[in-house]
Amino acid sequence: MGRENTTSVTEFVLMGFSIYTKNLPLFFVIGLLVYILTLAGNVAIIALIQADQCLQTPMYFLLGNLSFVEICYTSTTVPKMLWDLLLGDKTISFVGCALQMYFFVTLGSTECVLLSTMAYDRYAAICHPLRYSLLMSPPIRRSLLVISWAIGNFNSIVNTAMVFSLNFCHSNKIDHFFCDIPPLLQLSCSDTFVSQLVTFTISGCVIIVPFCLTLLSYIFIVSSVLKIRTAHGRIKAFSTCASHLTVVSIFYGTIIYTYIRPSSTHSMEQDRIVSVLYAIITPMLNPLIYSFRNKEVQGALQRALAKSRL
Repeated sequence: MGRENTTSVTEFVLMGFSIYTKNLPLFFVIGLLVYILTLAGNVAIIALIQADQCLQTPMYFLLGNLSFVEICYTSTTVPKMLWDLLLGDKTISFVGCALQMYFFVTLGSTECVLLSTMAYDRYAAICHPLRYSLLMSPPIRRSLLVISWAIGNFNSIVNTAMVFSLNFCHSNKIDHFFCDIPPLLQLSCSDTFVSQLVTFTISGCVIIVPFCLTLLSYIFIVSSVLKIRTAHGRIKAFSTCASHLTVVSIFYGTIIYTYIRPSSTHSMEQDRIVSVLYAIITPMLNPLIYSFRNKEVQGALQRALAKSRL
C-alpha cells in the first residue's frame, strides 16, 4: 500500500483559470491580444536595432537581447495558456511540465542578470563617459551576455532537478496556469524542506545579487547626476535611466514577492495575479516603457517608415 500511494503521476492538470469558467472566452481574447502585442513590439525593437546604424551602441545591443529574452519568456507559458482557455485541455505531461519550468526559470533568471547588466551600462555611460567605449567594448558586452545566460541556466537546472526529483502522489492538479516552483512544491507529497532551502537560496542569490548591483549602480548614477550644475543636464541624465528603472521596479518587485518567500506563506490566488504581471504583462510593456518613448528609437522608427514608402 505504501508503494502504491507514492506512485508518481505521469501528467499534470493546470487549474489556474478553472474558477473563472464564465470568463474564459474573454480571457482568451485578452491573452491573445497581449501576446500578439508582445511579439510585435519586441520583434520591432530587434528589427530596428539591426537595421539602424544609429542604434548600434552597447545600450541597444543589450536592449535587443532583452527583447529576444522577452519573446522566449512569454512564449514558454502564454501559448499553452491560450490553448487551455480555447479548448479546455488543461493537461500537460510530466516531461512537458519539467521543460516548461526549465525554460521559464532560465529565461526569468537570465532577465534578472541582464537587467543588472543594463544598469551597469547606464553607470558606465553617466559616471565614466570618457571610458564608456572601453568599459562596454564588444568583448565585454558579449561576456556579460554569456554570463547572464550561464547563470540563468545554472539556476534553472538546479531548481528543475530539485522540484522534479520529488514525488507527486496525492494529486496532479496544479493550482496555477503554468508549471512554476511554488505550486509544484505545495503539490508534492515528499518532504520538501531540502528543495525549499535550495530553491530559496539559489533563486534568492540569482534575484537579490543582481538587484543589489542594480541598486548600487543607481546610487552611483544619482550621486554623479546631482553633481551636474544645470537642471537641464540633470534632467537629461535622469531621463536615460527612467525607463530602465521602471522596468526594473516592476520585474524585480513581482519576482521577489513570488520567489523570496517561504512556501507556507504562499497564496495561490495572489501568486496567479502577480505571475500574470511578470510573465505576461511586463514583456508587453517593456517595448513601450523602454524604447518607444526613447527619441533615438522614435527617430529610427520614422526613418524605417520613410524608407518603406520609397
